[in-house]
Amino acid sequence: MPRAILCILDSVGIGGAPDAEAYGDAGSNTVGHIAEAAAAGKADRDGLRQGSLRVPNMDAMGLGAAIGLSTGTVPPGLSATPEGGRFGVGREVSKGKDTPSGHWEIAGVPVPFEWGYFPQTEPTFPDDLIAALIEKAELPGILGNKHASGTEIIAELGEESIRTGKPICYTSIDSVFQIAAHETHFGLDRLYRVCEIAFWMTSPLQIGRVIARPFIGEDKASFKRTGNRRDFAIAPPEPTLLDRNQAAGNQVYAIGKISDIYAGHGVTHKMKGTGLMQLFDKTLEAVEMAADRAFIMTNFVDFDSEFGHRRDVPGYADALEKFDARLPELIAALKHDDLLILTADHGNDPTWPGTDHTREQVPILLFSPSLSAGEIGIRSTFADIGESIAQWLGLAPGRHGRSFL
Repeated sequence: MPRAILCILDSVGIGGAPDAEAYGDAGSNTVGHIAEAAAAGKADRDGLRQGSLRVPNMDAMGLGAAIGLSTGTVPPGLSATPEGGRFGVGREVSKGKDTPSGHWEIAGVPVPFEWGYFPQTEPTFPDDLIAALIEKAELPGILGNKHASGTEIIAELGEESIRTGKPICYTSIDSVFQIAAHETHFGLDRLYRVCEIAFWMTSPLQIGRVIARPFIGEDKASFKRTGNRRDFAIAPPEPTLLDRNQAAGNQVYAIGKISDIYAGHGVTHKMKGTGLMQLFDKTLEAVEMAADRAFIMTNFVDFDSEFGHRRDVPGYADALEKFDARLPELIAALKHDDLLILTADHGNDPTWPGTDHTREQVPILLFSPSLSAGEIGIRSTFADIGESIAQWLGLAPGRHGRSFL
């Protein structure tokens, strides 16, 4: 009986979407620009990686060919002729370039509304919102109150946060309210509670997520975010692929931040992990345990959080290569009628100005021992991914998208 494994390579975009100019992202190309930088020696780092981008397994599945289809140009070191599997390009219809929009649409439910956003002013958040949060969460105050990179603002304000007991509140160009605090000095459970209060306050503003960003360390030099991040998210407006498979009596494995993104809906097995390699291990564990007609979905967040937002080209290239090197393990674990899909939710071009996501098309790379090779073209919505998995698992078609199988 068939199973489906969906790996979301968070932010691994392959070229600006047709409407990228409206987002200031015309010409962005996450993987393409990384490959170009690597070929030019601009992605080298001693002790990390050297030379051209080497992702032979994803390339064999069609990564280079998908980039060529998306942009008209195959990046250096990649191939226009995949060795096996099916490949194509996903194009988003939801208006955001954020995590929930991409993930919901991948699971068959495009976002039907406009997200709320905070202005790029300082202070950023409404005075009444912050006053109410301070009162209801019993805080001595907050720090930050601006648009910022998470790692940078923790380095800037972490010591003051420990000293004063004030959490750090910040946002980005996405529909998000983020709260960082020290795991032990402030307390992890207390941070979650503050974020829960903030979530109920920001939901009427259509803010998609409130994210708890715990960190450890005692000074600027040693601060490090931990794997105990938690997203408090608005639930999808209708049943997603996860709900549909659960309702059919089948298992749904949510690995990494997947459960948080869907507000826990449709999840039967929740598995956490920190870092690309641990998330890959958890995915292999799920494949080992999963029953017939199970759906396994993993978000590999580090591409985005550790390398895209930090504009770290060598780090991003190294992460792609390390993920690629482990793909043969996952392929070897597949049964004859299992389906593996690699895709992404948006872009985050590390060569692009700023630190935010980029509005890009995404690769759709498929492999199954029972699936013939070929091209699926440029899909008009990410929802085609969810509908293809639904067909593979024997579920009834949903309202959005069309299977490419």
